[in-house]
Amino acid sequence: MKKIFKLLMAVVMALPVNVAVASDYAHYYQNLPVELRKATPVSVPDRMVRLTDFGAVGDGLTLCTEAFERAIAALSAEGGGRLVVPQGVWLTGPIVLKSNIDLHVEKNAIVYFSPDKTLYADKENPKASRVMACISATRCKNIMITGEGIIDGNGAQWRPVKRSKVSDVEWKRFKAMGGVERQNGSLWYPWDMKAGYANVAETPEKQESRRNDLFRVHHCENIMLTGVTFQNAPKFHVHPFNSRNIIIDGITVRCPWNAQNGDAIDLSDCHQALIVNCTVDAGDDGLCMKSGDAKTGTDINGCEDILIENNTVYHAHGGFVIGSEDVMGMRRIVVRNCRFAGTDVGLRFKSAIGRGGVTRDIYISDIVMTDITGDAISFQCDYVNRTAGAKAGDTAKEQKLEKVPEFTDIHISNIVSRGSRNAITASGIEGQNCVHGITVDNSVFVYTDKGENIDTKTAEVKLSGVKMVKEGN
Repeated sequence: MKKIFKLLMAVVMALPVNVAVASDYAHYYQNLPVELRKATPVSVPDRMVRLTDFGAVGDGLTLCTEAFERAIAALSAEGGGRLVVPQGVWLTGPIVLKSNIDLHVEKNAIVYFSPDKTLYADKENPKASRVMACISATRCKNIMITGEGIIDGNGAQWRPVKRSKVSDVEWKRFKAMGGVERQNGSLWYPWDMKAGYANVAETPEKQESRRNDLFRVHHCENIMLTGVTFQNAPKFHVHPFNSRNIIIDGITVRCPWNAQNGDAIDLSDCHQALIVNCTVDAGDDGLCMKSGDAKTGTDINGCEDILIENNTVYHAHGGFVIGSEDVMGMRRIVVRNCRFAGTDVGLRFKSAIGRGGVTRDIYISDIVMTDITGDAISFQCDYVNRTAGAKAGDTAKEQKLEKVPEFTDIHISNIVSRGSRNAITASGIEGQNCVHGITVDNSVFVYTDKGENIDTKTAEVKLSGVKMVKEGN
C-alpha cells in the first residue's frame, strides 16, 4: 500500500503546476444562448527560475533585456516552466516568449519598457512597417502571463497627443519632455526627446505609424493571461492575432483616457476565447473584436466561439466593440453580465465598405451602463479610420463595392442604460442590406437627446419590451 501511495504522489508531483485549475472555467459555459467551443486552461511544466538568476537587477536603471532572453531560453531548453519576476522595477527592451513559458510578475514587480526606441527595431525584418511589440510570440503554444504585477509600455514616449484633449498643465509636461508641435500647436509628437534616445524614422509622422503593441502574439495556441496589469501601451495593450484557445481572466488594462489608439483588449481573428473578470480604463476601444483579410497558413480567420462575461469598462470609445475591420466575419459571440461606466459608446458595431464582412450569431445580455457620452447602442457602416494628424472633415476615398459590412442575427436583451446622449443609433448603406435581423428586448434606456435614432431606410432593428425615457421629462 505504501508503495502504491508513493507512486501516486510521484505522479501528482510530476503533473504541470497549473493542472489544478483545469475545471475552474467550465461554469462560465452554462446556460448559453448558442453552443460555443470552450476555451480550456493552459499549463506549463512545474519548473521555476527567477529573473535575478540571469543577472537582472530591478533598480529601474539596469537594462534587463538580455536577462529576460537568457532566462526564457534556459527554460525553453528544459521544456518550459515559470519565469518569476520578483519585486523591483525591471527596465527592458522587447521580450519574446517561447512555448511552455509562464511569465509570472509578482505583486510588487513592474516590468518597465525602455524609452530607447532603437531597442525595438526588428533586426530580422528591417523593412517592417512597425517595430517589435513589447511582449511577443509567434507560432507558439502554452503561453502564460500571470501574477499581480504591472507591465508598463511607457507609451508616452511613442504616442502623439492632441492639444484639445489635455489640460494646460499636462501640455506643459509633454513639451518639457521634448518633442515637436505640428498643425499650429494642436498636435504634439514625441520626437527628438530630451532623454536623448534616437528616433527610428525620418519624420515624426512616420515614427508614429511604427508604434508597437504592449502584448501582441501571432498564430499561437493556448494563451492565458491572469491577474496582471497592462498599462500605458504605445498603441494597443492586449492583442492576439490568428490565435486559438485564449483565456483572459482578472487582468486590468489602463492608460490615459486620451491615449491615441489606446485599445485595451483586442482579439483579431481569434477562436475559442474567454474574457472574464477584467477591468478596463483605456483611450480607445475597450473589449474589441476585429477581423482582417484571410491569412495563409492558418485556419484561424474571423472571430468565433468567444465568451465575454463579468467585466467592467470605464473610459473607452466603446465598451464592447466589433470592428472596424470584420472582413472574415464574426460568429458565435456571447457578451453578458458586464458594466460600462463612462464609455463613449456602450455596444458599438462599426465597419465600412472595404473593411466589412458578415457578423452574426451575436448574443448580448444583462449589461448595465451609466454616463455614456454618445450612443448606448450604435450600428455604423461608414466608419472612417483617421490618424492622429487627420482633419475632422477628412472622408474615406471612394471604394469599390466589395467587403461590404453586414450586421445580422444580433440579439440584445436586458440592458439598463442611464445617461447616454442617444439610446439606439443605427444606419446602413443605401442599396445594401447591411443592418438587419437585429433585436433589442426587455431593456430600459434613459437618454438626453434621441431614443430611436434609426434610419429605417437602411437599418432594421426590432424592439420588444423596450422602455425609452428622455431625461428631464
